[in-house]
Amino acid sequence: MSIHGVLLAAGAGSRMGMPKALVRDPEGESWLARATAVLLDGGCAAVTVVLGAAADEARHLVPDGVDAVDVVVAEDWETGMAASLRGGLAAADRTSATAALIHLVDLPDVTAEVVRRVLAHGGHPGELARATYDRRPGHPVLIGRDHWPQLVAAVTGDEGARTYLADHATILVECGDLASGQDVDAR
Repeated sequence: MSIHGVLLAAGAGSRMGMPKALVRDPEGESWLARATAVLLDGGCAAVTVVLGAAADEARHLVPDGVDAVDVVVAEDWETGMAASLRGGLAAADRTSATAALIHLVDLPDVTAEVVRRVLAHGGHPGELARATYDRRPGHPVLIGRDHWPQLVAAVTGDEGARTYLADHATILVECGDLASGQDVDAR
């Protein structure tokens, strides 16, 4: 089984005051580079970074010289997270991956250990799994290849895969002992 990481980093970050793809932590590390490393270190064979707002500037924060990382731009990123998800799954569809692991750039406390734990529960083409934090659904989300066409057709606006996952048998993987899974909306 091969898992393709998809890092959603296209939004304008209106509550943050800047695109989250451009944010750096207090030590100067970019969230984009960190989240990409988390996916690779956690077991993804390759990662597609989906950019949108400030894509030209953010592209320079994607790790250089890593063959397993590519970038796509969701030209319609302003329509919501669904546009980024569709772009990322389209990129994953060009690979032989059996599943895609969807992650968000604004979850800086999610570690490679969280990714490994979610991946330990799946990766088959028909499977769905997602991290939970104290039973609260979060990211990363594992989506088997068999679900990609239906999910792409179903997602709209800024909801992403939430409704699709609620309507299908999804393995919930508790990770609250490893991270909070809280997105960061302010600096």
